[in-house]
Amino acid sequence: MVELSQQEVEHLRQVAKTIRCHVVHTISQAGVGHPGGSLSEADILAALYFHVMRLDPQRPDWPERDRFVLSKGHGAAGLYATLAERGFFSPEELATFGRIDSRLQVHPDMHLLPGVEVSTGALGQGISVALGMAMAARLDGKDIRVYCLIGDGESQEGQVWEAAEAAAHHKVDNLTVILDDNGVQLMGPVSQIMETAPVADKWRSFNWHVIEIDGHDVAQVVAALEAAREVKGRPTIVIAHTVKGKGVSYMEGQSAWHGKPPNAQQLAQALAELGCCAEGGLDG
Repeated sequence: MVELSQQEVEHLRQVAKTIRCHVVHTISQAGVGHPGGSLSEADILAALYFHVMRLDPQRPDWPERDRFVLSKGHGAAGLYATLAERGFFSPEELATFGRIDSRLQVHPDMHLLPGVEVSTGALGQGISVALGMAMAARLDGKDIRVYCLIGDGESQEGQVWEAAEAAAHHKVDNLTVILDDNGVQLMGPVSQIMETAPVADKWRSFNWHVIEIDGHDVAQVVAALEAAREVKGRPTIVIAHTVKGKGVSYMEGQSAWHGKPPNAQQLAQALAELGCCAEGGLDG
């Protein structure tokens, strides 16, 4: 496995920062959205879309593409920012986020926007869809990998574990699940709402290959996703330890920012802390 160069690492860091800039700007301007989880997933999305996944923004329906399922559909602002920066549509369209007639709804709609593989929002269901995609690719003899991003609060859903059991039983090794393990859900800390620990042990007991990483270290994210390609005979989960609201001091670790847009003053502070310009991109 080839290690990332320092230049590649820095590029992915800058992409993740740009994603975060877009997230806080678009959510604030729309007056609706979920900043906390969109910020915690930014480094994961940057690694997936700008290094790991095989895709073509000019051909979003290319049959040989890898697939990504955002099971935690409330993180749509992060996904939209990623797709825009990757060239699926113009970043200018991010300004329409949350409008009734926009292709960028608060939860992703596969019928509206190129690059969105599955309409998500009802938590717990994305992993089942991703499993079906991975099994279909295997039956078709296609060398396609499927990636699915789930949340830790979402992991309280029984359907997650039914899909996990089925994936292991069928030895679906072209499926990689990434857990955005930021420790906070809508109503408070995951540990207080319904404890999910010991997370790694649970997935191992379901016969998954488990990799634990710092989800904000893009080099670790890439290394884990590439290592998953080499695992045969069982699916892989990458447990990415992250921070809710990463990069914005007043949002970090706070459940209040799960689904709350920043006002103008709060936006200005967020953009300054992230090193963004007023339009949501990077300064300089």
